[in-house]
Amino acid sequence: MPGPGRNTPVKRRKTITMENTRRLLEIMAQLRHPETGCPWDIQQDFASLIPYTIEEAYEVAEAAERGDIDDLREELGDLLLQVVFHSRIAEERGDFDFEAVAEAEAITGKLVRRHPHVFGDARFATDEERHRFWEDSKQIERQEKGKAESVESVLGQIPRDLPALMTAQKLQKRAARHGFDWPDIEPVFDKLHEELDELKAACKANDEPNIREELGDLLFVIANLARHLEVDAEACLRAGNVKFTRRFHHIEQRIAERGSSLTDHTLAELDAYWDEAKWLEKANKEPWSSPGEPSRLDHTDESR
Repeated sequence: MPGPGRNTPVKRRKTITMENTRRLLEIMAQLRHPETGCPWDIQQDFASLIPYTIEEAYEVAEAAERGDIDDLREELGDLLLQVVFHSRIAEERGDFDFEAVAEAEAITGKLVRRHPHVFGDARFATDEERHRFWEDSKQIERQEKGKAESVESVLGQIPRDLPALMTAQKLQKRAARHGFDWPDIEPVFDKLHEELDELKAACKANDEPNIREELGDLLFVIANLARHLEVDAEACLRAGNVKFTRRFHHIEQRIAERGSSLTDHTLAELDAYWDEAKWLEKANKEPWSSPGEPSRLDHTDESR
C-alpha cells in the first residue's frame, strides 16, 4: 500500500513540508529565548548536545534494524530536532543557520563530486575502485578545508565519538586497502587465540595494566575477525545485547510468577530459566507470551 502522503500532489506536499519546517524552527527559537524560553534548552551548547545527538542516531538505527517504519519515522524526526537545535545555537552565535545546513549546493555538490559514475562519464571496474575514489574525494575535500594532517595518513580522520568497535573496523579496513592485512581468515583465528592466551597470562599474573591492554588487543582482533567475515561488529554486539536482555527478562518473569526474587535462586536455577528462554525462541515463541501470541523475537543467532 502507498505510504502516507504518497497520493498528495507534489506542490501540496512541498508546502506542508515548508510549513512544518518553519514551525519547528519557530518552536526551537521560542525554547531558546533568553527570557521566556525553557531553562534547560537555554543552557545547552554544542558539547552538551553530543550525547543526545548520538543517542538519537542510534535510535534511528535500531528502528531501521527492527523494520519498524512508524518508529523509524518518529526517530528520524527526533534526529532532525537535533540538527535544528545545533543550527539554532550556531545562528545565535552568528556562525550559520538551518538554511545554511540544508543548502542544496553544499549537499548536492558533494554528492555529485563523489559519484562521477552516476553524474558523469567515469566508469569503475570494481566496487574497490569506486570506494577508493570516494575516499580520495573526501581526502581532497579535507585538504581544501585545511583539515589535512601534516603527514597524510591513509587512516584519515575518523570521528573520535564513534563506538570503539566501529572505529576499529574502519581503521582495519583503511589499512587493508593499502596491503596491511592477512590474506585470509585463518591467521585472524590464530591471532585471536594468541591474544586470548596473553590475556589469560596477564590475569594469572594479576597484572591489571597488562590485563586492560591485552583485553583491548583481543577486542581489536575480534573486530578484525568481523571485518573478514564481512559483518558489522557493532551491529552484532547490539544484537547480542538485545538477545541477552530478552532472555534475562524471561528469567525475571518466571521468578516473578513464583513470588520470589533473583537472589532467592541458585545460579543453576537461573540458568535453567535461561535455557528455557532459548528453547522457547527455537520453538518460535516469545519466552513470556501466552500460547498463540505472535512472536517478536529475532532468531538470527540461537547460540548463547
